[in-house]
Formats: sequence, C-alpha cells, structure tokens
Amino acid sequence: MTDAETGSTRLAYDDLLAPVDLRADCEAVARSLPAAATAAPSLLYADFPREVRKPQIAISDAARRLADALELHLD
Repeated sequence: MTDAETGSTRLAYDDLLAPVDLRADCEAVARSLPAAATAAPSLLYADFPREVRKPQIAISDAARRLADALELHLD
C-alpha cells in the first residue's frame, strides 16, 4: 500500500525513522497502555505458599452408578 491509499504520512517501516521519533512512539504507547507498565508477577518459589491444598471433588451416587455401568473406575 502507498501512503496515498492509507492516508498515512509515516514510513512503511518505523525502524527507518530517527531514534527521537522511535522514542516518542514508545512513550505514547506507554501512556496509552498503563497496565503494560505494571510489574510482572513474581516467579520466585519463595513468594508462593508452601502448602497448597488440592480441591476436593465430590462424586454423587448417581455418577458412581453410571460409571460402574460403563465400567469406569472412579477411585
């Protein structure tokens, strides 16, 4: 596409712009996306609880009878 088709005055490849323009683009994106500027969650093992309980799954009698009829094992 040409600039006339898109109505843009920018170059097709932004890396051909001056570093000052690239920095201004980055700052504009940072202002428009405040959530992207927040810190990422920790990946350290020490930041997570040591003991995490597994959720309990209740199997009803009807489900157990159906599984038995299908010869499935719900142990």
